[in-house]
Amino acid sequence: MFNSFFYDLKNGGVPVSIKEYLTLLEAMKAGCAGFSVEDFYYLARSAFVKDEKNLDKFDRIFGKTFEGIEFIGDETVEIPEEWLEKLAELYLSKEEMEEIKSLGSWDEIMETLKKRLEEQQERHQGGNKWIGTAGKSPFGAYGYNPEGVRIGQDKGRHGRAIKVWDKREYKNLDDSVELGTRNIKVALRKLRQFAREGEASELDLDDTIRSTAHKGYLDIKMVPERHNAVKVLLFFDVGGSMDPHVKVCEELFSAAKSEFKHMEFFYFHNCLYEKVWKENSRRFNDFQSTLDVLHTYPHDYKVIFVGDASMSPYEITYPGGSVEHWNEESGEVWMNRVTQVYQRAIWLNPIPETHWTYSQSIQIMKTLMEDRMFPLTVSGIDRAMRELRR
Repeated sequence: MFNSFFYDLKNGGVPVSIKEYLTLLEAMKAGCAGFSVEDFYYLARSAFVKDEKNLDKFDRIFGKTFEGIEFIGDETVEIPEEWLEKLAELYLSKEEMEEIKSLGSWDEIMETLKKRLEEQQERHQGGNKWIGTAGKSPFGAYGYNPEGVRIGQDKGRHGRAIKVWDKREYKNLDDSVELGTRNIKVALRKLRQFAREGEASELDLDDTIRSTAHKGYLDIKMVPERHNAVKVLLFFDVGGSMDPHVKVCEELFSAAKSEFKHMEFFYFHNCLYEKVWKENSRRFNDFQSTLDVLHTYPHDYKVIFVGDASMSPYEITYPGGSVEHWNEESGEVWMNRVTQVYQRAIWLNPIPETHWTYSQSIQIMKTLMEDRMFPLTVSGIDRAMRELRR
């Protein structure tokens, strides 16, 4: 098993060597990990991972290799309280869901939540009024309501929350992913505008022949190397409903980094607001003002948004509509600012194009982008690059 784990790490892009593998075996022989899978995980990670950028790769490979192994030995196991609580999750049929009515409007939902916070004194489960679990109230976790505020639940279940009262952690996209297909890279090459800039480092054969023939002696002519002069701003939606699309986004990210010399990227969640960030693990205290981005990068940059645009319509159209914080201005205002500064802007959507008409938020975002939304497929990227070149 340890041999296969070592080779899985190596094949998965984590730079490991025999020396590190032998170090792990010596530590295991010395009993450093005992009989705990968790202790072994930290021991193996400290032996094999030398750069934090490889932590996510290590975690994924470790989980795949040791999937299903819980513990070794005769230790008793305590069932976590949250596991027991999830046994009380509410499951309803489609017909039962349709019978539950929304409170009505954004303002009414927020005002009712404020009252519940003032009135409620203890934990509540079930029912349709209080903040709690496994109920039909608009507020809480593991229940159902057409529109509500999710509180105390690690991820969405029905995609109905209009606001999330939890701190969520997202992972950066891996820019070293080996592409499953070269077609994405080929499609991006449609957006090319070559220029010769910098130091003369490349032989100009035609000019050398011409000058040598004219002067009668060898006269070598050099020119700067040709580079793709197109400048690109990439904005990636991360977390929540984008989690199933991480692989294709990583492939796009890898291809874009290799194709565009002048490229900057930022992350956002669901809709663009007043701040963006570079590191998802530090997004709450290490971010950049969106206005600073608009003032830093000139109007000749091409802008590419990547996201599923799947959210509550309030997140786009209302101040305070963000699921994670109180935004003073609506997402619609910020999207209009971007498209006014950058005349060449498109949106790539991983949701199949045939499904877009069923989502109100996708239709709103598509309108804000003046119909410049394309599916995140090879043909969609090809159409998007042609649009950016116009």
